[in-house]
Amino acid sequence: MGPPYHQFCPVAKAMELFDERWTLLVVRELVLGSERFNDLRRGLPRMSPTLLSKRMHQLTAAGIVQRLEDGNDVRYVLTPAGRDLETVVDALGAWGTRWTGKLGEVDLDPRLLMWDMHRHVDHAALPESRVVVEFVFPTVTHASRRWWMVITPHDVDVCDEDPGFEVSIRVTTGLRELTEIWRGEATWPDALRSGAVVVDGPSALRRSLPRWFDSPLASPAGHSAR
Repeated sequence: MGPPYHQFCPVAKAMELFDERWTLLVVRELVLGSERFNDLRRGLPRMSPTLLSKRMHQLTAAGIVQRLEDGNDVRYVLTPAGRDLETVVDALGAWGTRWTGKLGEVDLDPRLLMWDMHRHVDHAALPESRVVVEFVFPTVTHASRRWWMVITPHDVDVCDEDPGFEVSIRVTTGLRELTEIWRGEATWPDALRSGAVVVDGPSALRRSLPRWFDSPLASPAGHSAR
């Protein structure tokens, strides 16, 4: 925990726990459903494993997180106090979308975008069979320009190497453009009309694609199909 503020204000008492770097982002990952250490790391790739372990220990000691062990399987789940933080995370996200301005180039990361999209798939909007979505980011200059999402009725895998399955639909887009759609700053219909996003595949899949990914940041209008 951070140094005490020595104030009776509840905000001050809460910030003694949450104003240390990465702490609230760890809570964000837990709120979004990550329960295992490696999943937390994938959502926070620039956080060192040592610091993540330290923050998990602090959150457990504070009664925010419960550590559950079943043999070698270790899960971290939010306690009732931790689940109460979901409204805080949601409110900060909404405020950040409205007031923090345009994203810089250093804020764009295909790994994080794919990871976040893969855990917000609306299976009810998908065919009852395996669907493979290939994402191509032509302007990304390193090896992360191509990604594959393998979606089955009960699971989603995201891959940075070709999984070897036939691609059902291909999405070619700028990284910024898809990130802005995901953040609710742009819509699928506008991006498709402008050519910022190009979708190749059967017409039925092209029409339904925008409904497959249920962004917690985008407004419902952002999910309208072309």
